[in-house]
Amino acid sequence: MSEKHFKPEELTAIGYQPRRRDWMDPHVEFRRGTFNYSANPKSMEYLGLPFVRKWQPTEDDWQLPSNWKEIILEGLRERIHKFRSLRIFMDICVRCGACADKCHFYIGSGDPKNMPVLRAELLRSVYRKDFTTAGKILGKMAGGRELTVPVLKEWFYYFYQCTECRRCSVFCPYGIDTAEITIIGRELLNLVGIGIDWITTPAANCFRTGNHLGIQPHGFKDSVDFAADDLEDITGIKVNPSVNRKGAEVLFVVPSADYFGDPHYFGFLGYLALFHEIGLDYTFSAFASEGGNFGLFHSHEMMKRLNAKIYAEAKRLGVKYIIGGECGHMWRVLHQYMDTMNGPADFLEVPKSPVTGTVFENARSTKMVHIAEFTADLIKNRKLKLAPERNDSYKVTFHDSCNPARAMGLLEEPRYILKSVCNHFYEMPENTIREQTFCCGSGSGLGTDENLEMRLRGGFPRANAVKYVQQNHGVNLLVCICAIDKATLPPLMDFWAPGVAVAGLHELVGNALMMKGEKEREADFRGAPLPGKEEKVHV
Repeated sequence: MSEKHFKPEELTAIGYQPRRRDWMDPHVEFRRGTFNYSANPKSMEYLGLPFVRKWQPTEDDWQLPSNWKEIILEGLRERIHKFRSLRIFMDICVRCGACADKCHFYIGSGDPKNMPVLRAELLRSVYRKDFTTAGKILGKMAGGRELTVPVLKEWFYYFYQCTECRRCSVFCPYGIDTAEITIIGRELLNLVGIGIDWITTPAANCFRTGNHLGIQPHGFKDSVDFAADDLEDITGIKVNPSVNRKGAEVLFVVPSADYFGDPHYFGFLGYLALFHEIGLDYTFSAFASEGGNFGLFHSHEMMKRLNAKIYAEAKRLGVKYIIGGECGHMWRVLHQYMDTMNGPADFLEVPKSPVTGTVFENARSTKMVHIAEFTADLIKNRKLKLAPERNDSYKVTFHDSCNPARAMGLLEEPRYILKSVCNHFYEMPENTIREQTFCCGSGSGLGTDENLEMRLRGGFPRANAVKYVQQNHGVNLLVCICAIDKATLPPLMDFWAPGVAVAGLHELVGNALMMKGEKEREADFRGAPLPGKEEKVHV
């Protein structure tokens, strides 16, 4: 746990003056609250990772293998040849500084090495020294740096202070994707057994039980059944979700937090209500009971291994196509990597709504459609009976989760749904939403307690925009479509904008959905009385 309890005024006392230390000085202070603990050896062993050992970032000796430098440089050489984009990103930056003030960690900390351009220089300087003629001859004069143990520790510190949100790439005139550089930086560190536990253990859990949280198959089935019972209590409607049912039309994949965490669970109830109402023939899978993919935060290979089970399970169950729930990085993997890594999924069909007949041409390649796209289509074709006044106790704003927004371009569908299911929706300032959205500050495996100070600093720009609509419009609910957001935004709001709760999009859909045969509803999915029902609920 982070030992110090901060006050907002302490974390906003940020100095942006350039520091006297040369940026090439690699020494960092591993101060509690600003870094993550190392990977659990048992989880490393389970995943078959190299150089398993106990170590912590605060220790002087990280027990590196004797040939660690050779391993890292050879790993960099392989990746430069394998990923043409990396080679371009190493060579093309002119240090214009357009990205400098766009990172939430720089805005929240004032640390110049959290400027995307300078964070990338930490890797780029080693590339120059060992892979360019100018760097080999001129060394520091050409921006080259020797790979040393302090440099390796500096990589660990700053590559795990990047949430791979890609906001900086929106502003780069050359299109450099700094997140891709961070991904490679973390891959190289993992080659010598340097990783963090909040990535490694969830990945190991995913192989062991099917999901990051380590919920075993029978526990997953119990969770689904429990949710069905809860929904019946609220609506009077008995739904019958299935698990591992062969021959269903649709495989529905969600992040594991949806059926386990709060406030995710209320959105899970919304899924069940929606699918029952339209009569969708769908099944969950215990083997693919995790849509999220912490492999993205570890390495390309780990990402591919974790993702493979979704297509494998779709094939085993004989479904026609896949629908995915509300998740952030899950969708970056599905949208940008899945087809080329584990496809083509030519055994599946192009998703077609059985209710509206809409063919989702955008999913022709992956055969997987986002729940927000699916629901927006139902609303547009007037297939749902909605009572937005049921959400009138909420004044709502929408956080564009980084990956659905910037990696998928999923900008309009969530807003269309929100405007259909609630009456009080307010946008945050324009330069903080849509493609320019700010990260929650805890993505890419950084949502740990020991890293809390950096999370609060990194989340400050997002929270500041929420506070603006809270003060100007009375907003009391922040809606998002990412499992990590739902887990990490509540403490961020408690710290920076107390009084603002967090919810998933389909929680509000479920509240507003008027199901055929439902009983008179008195409370929403959280158990709070619906507007006009306060007295009855409290009797």
